[in-house]
Amino acid sequence: QGQTRLSRYYEHVEINKRTMLEAEVIKNCLSRSKDQCSFIEYKDFKLVYRQYAALFVVVGINETENEMAVYELIHNFVEVLDKYFSRVVSETLHLL
Repeated sequence: QGQTRLSRYYEHVEINKRTMLEAEVIKNCLSRSKDQCSFIEYKDFKLVYRQYAALFVVVGINETENEMAVYELIHNFVEVLDKYFSRVVSETLHLL
């Protein structure tokens, strides 16, 4: 559906810029095929994302951060959410 469920910014970004940024990020992630890697160069940072069923988890990082470590962090984060809230994306996690 392309809706942001939760977002966290570590630098101040005005609300109207957040809306535009999130729309562009969603568009970029949704337009990629499953055969493409989960790292996207975007403006002055990189996007690292993972898809779980209809849920996309996207993290914006700078050039000093390790993409693979963030990719694994996303998976661990989703596993914790799934255990804590149960059935967040349990059907997908069991397939991985």
